[in-house]
Amino acid sequence: MSPRTEKQFEVIREERKAQIKEVALEIIFEEGFQNTSISKIAKRAGISKGLLYNYYKSKEDMIREIIFDGMEKFMIIFDPNKDGVLTDEEARFFIDEMFDILRSNIKYWRLYFSVMLQPKVMLLIQDKFMEMMGPLMNILIFYFSQKGSENPVVDTRMVIAMIDGFAFHFVLDPKHFPLEEIKKRLYKLI
Repeated sequence: MSPRTEKQFEVIREERKAQIKEVALEIIFEEGFQNTSISKIAKRAGISKGLLYNYYKSKEDMIREIIFDGMEKFMIIFDPNKDGVLTDEEARFFIDEMFDILRSNIKYWRLYFSVMLQPKVMLLIQDKFMEMMGPLMNILIFYFSQKGSENPVVDTRMVIAMIDGFAFHFVLDPKHFPLEEIKKRLYKLI
């Protein structure tokens, strides 16, 4: 058996981190962020506490990475050419891709949304969260102002809240969620 390559080690490392993150989400969902410890996460993940610290300095660092990795999946598909201008086609692309991302791992996204809404978690992420959301909001404000909106800031906040709500309801009940009808309505609205 030949020695592992650097790329193989990286794949193993990323797989282990994904396993740790999923376990952490489950425990935080079940017990709350404050009641979750590195020891509990390590034990359920089947690794030593010391090894877990090779991946994360603290549970706070871990939860930040989990939340921002999830957000990044959506940021990448918003304004895909990164020119700072949202076209109608890019808006439709975002809506379609958003639901595909959610559909790809519903269990993960259920846990993600429930953990993200915990007050202690929000305190940890709120500054960077707003920093990440700022450019997206500015693009939407410009988009709605170009469309002749009377109040592009309010329209932006409304659309973001609606998308959050649709995503949340979709992951809670994907079987009964009227996905195609919602997408059609969103296309018209945006």
